[in-house]
Amino acid sequence: MSEEQASYRQIMKATSIFGGVQVSQIIIQIIRSKFIAILLGPGGMGIAGLLISTTGLINGLTNFGIGTSAVKDIAAANGTGNQIRIAIKVIVLRRLVWITGILGALLTLVLSPLLSQLTFGNHNYTLAFVWISITLLFTQLSSGQLALLQGIRKLQYLAKANLAGSVLGLITTVPLYYVWGIHGIVPGIIVTSVFTLVLSWYFSNKIKIQPVKVTFIRTIAEGKNMVSLGFMISMSGIMVSGVAYLVRIFVNNNGGIEQVGLYNAGFTLINTYVGLIFTAMGTDYYPRLSAVAHSNKLCKETINQQAEIALLILAPILIVFLISINWVVIILYSTKFIAVNEMIYWAAIGMFFKAASWSIAFILLAKGTSKLFFWNELISNLYSLVLNILGYRLMGLAGLGISFMVTYLLYLVQVYFVAKIKFEFAFNRSILQIFAFQFSLAVCSFLAVKYLKHPYMYFVGGILILISSWFSFKELDKRLAIKEIIINLRKK
Repeated sequence: MSEEQASYRQIMKATSIFGGVQVSQIIIQIIRSKFIAILLGPGGMGIAGLLISTTGLINGLTNFGIGTSAVKDIAAANGTGNQIRIAIKVIVLRRLVWITGILGALLTLVLSPLLSQLTFGNHNYTLAFVWISITLLFTQLSSGQLALLQGIRKLQYLAKANLAGSVLGLITTVPLYYVWGIHGIVPGIIVTSVFTLVLSWYFSNKIKIQPVKVTFIRTIAEGKNMVSLGFMISMSGIMVSGVAYLVRIFVNNNGGIEQVGLYNAGFTLINTYVGLIFTAMGTDYYPRLSAVAHSNKLCKETINQQAEIALLILAPILIVFLISINWVVIILYSTKFIAVNEMIYWAAIGMFFKAASWSIAFILLAKGTSKLFFWNELISNLYSLVLNILGYRLMGLAGLGISFMVTYLLYLVQVYFVAKIKFEFAFNRSILQIFAFQFSLAVCSFLAVKYLKHPYMYFVGGILILISSWFSFKELDKRLAIKEIIINLRKK
């Protein structure tokens, strides 16, 4: 097996592990969303979205990006094989998440009346924010444990923790919605965060960390780089949460709480269900890219390989999504959510640009270029906010889908030239060919959905799905030798 083939197989191995977890979590999310849609309706979904996005903004202000930056430090320490070094990084991480978690909880508690007024225009949800404040501590502690698992690449433990948390969250929250309706939203958020914490702690404790004494001075010295990069990541998270918050407030003020619910439902479909590829791949991709960050050549190879696999897997899924979105929305939610279809059509096309830009953007983190990362994200979030507001004002929910597509097109151009200038990056010919072919099929699917009537739409769409799937299989076989794997499995 060649080194390049081994690299592609490593990508697929990590993707299959977390892809399986993500599919299971999606099934759980489908069930949960269906219950929320039926039991709470668009209004209840809107309230839940506003509560979560508001506390997400506070969490972004106070977590200092430790859960992400720590992965790089722990992965580097793990690469040395020095158990003392690993232990020091883990202890420093655990101290930092306690400090930042308590900070987030206290800030939410103190600002709860103001948060209710800003978010809902009244003080009716002050107590809700008081209760939810404790989840910021739980969430930060969980992120520390999950960062440990990711940094040392204990992927199976990480997968089990995520999957078990989702299952327990579903089992406990749905009855709360059934019994209490909208009043079960806050208890549901709290219960989910508790289970996530318990499970992340359980699996991280399976890893034997050598006992070492780390002084306060040593904690500051070791945590400096972690906090420095994490702070810039945190600022980026704040911007993302801030944009999401402002967009939801704008939609709420101009279209009402049900429009917020439709907006949340649409982007849950596109970002959670279709975007599982990014979540599955990113878990292993970030530490793997960090390991070769010293070499621009190796970074270029790794990014191109990751982008190729991402597009080959994602494209057929997006085309299926485009052709069958009407039934997907009805099955996952209800007929009340059909109005969101137009937004999803445009956003699905935008996911192609997101796949390519996502693969490149990780280099800014892997290289540790915190200031460049911050300015890159600041600029992109500014035009994202402007485009979202203009899109909704001019075209309603469909305008939000168009703004999503345009935002990621601009972001792709932006990160490509940043990486090209700073790190000598360039796409190879194969990734350009894959993108051009699959994107053309997606555009044809979009046009078929928009302009063809039943049953012609499904006939043409079915052909496009088959072509896309065949192309992806052929290209994956070149890189992974899938047929060879199947033959070997048969022999065994």
